[in-house]
Amino acid sequence: MTKLKITIIHGQSHQGSTCNVARLLAEKLNGEVEEFFLPRDFGAFCTGCNTCFKKSELNCPHYERLAPITRSMDNSDLIILASPVYVYHVTGAMKAFLDHYGWRWMVHRPEEKMFRKQAVCISTAAGAGMRSTNKDMADSMFFWGVARTWRYGVAVMETSWKKVRPGIKRRIDIKTTRLARKIRKNYGHVKPSIKTRIFFNIMRLAQKKGFNGADAEYWKAKGWTGRKRPWRKDM
Repeated sequence: MTKLKITIIHGQSHQGSTCNVARLLAEKLNGEVEEFFLPRDFGAFCTGCNTCFKKSELNCPHYERLAPITRSMDNSDLIILASPVYVYHVTGAMKAFLDHYGWRWMVHRPEEKMFRKQAVCISTAAGAGMRSTNKDMADSMFFWGVARTWRYGVAVMETSWKKVRPGIKRRIDIKTTRLARKIRKNYGHVKPSIKTRIFFNIMRLAQKKGFNGADAEYWKAKGWTGRKRPWRKDM
């Protein structure tokens, strides 16, 4: 069986409940895993210079520091974004990380590999807030063009993984087993949703007008303003 290449991006640097759930899922997929911890592996804030939009992401002052994570995501089959709930949202480190990929949104210059990938957004909390936290991450996955994004949020009812009750851990084990099965089933032939395709085509029409030179040139070079589509392997 072909091994999935998995990139896990943790929204904090310590290995707590969210980290353990993400690793449990990856173990069940038996893939080749590369992990990054924020802000340890990347912790810069976007400066809002707009250079990535107007010129190129290569001109971002943090491009080189971010490059190893970008390469890992591009080479992976599955991206796992894992963040504990911080005041009903992702950690500041995860938010700062995602801010750096605005240029990759479909409105600008999406990476075509994303349209054939799967992603999982994982969040945990001692109480609530998993839905809004997962949405923070899933929003970026949608606008990047990721073909299929799964969400899994769980209230562990503790601030330490060691203290999480056995019953909750059993439920997590069952849920991650089911999720791993679905991901494996989709591997190799996942395609973007109708919603993603519609949004892509709206952006395609916008790029024909060329409201931003760097973006319009990119879309034209890809052939997307014509008949080519990033999710079609034969195009």
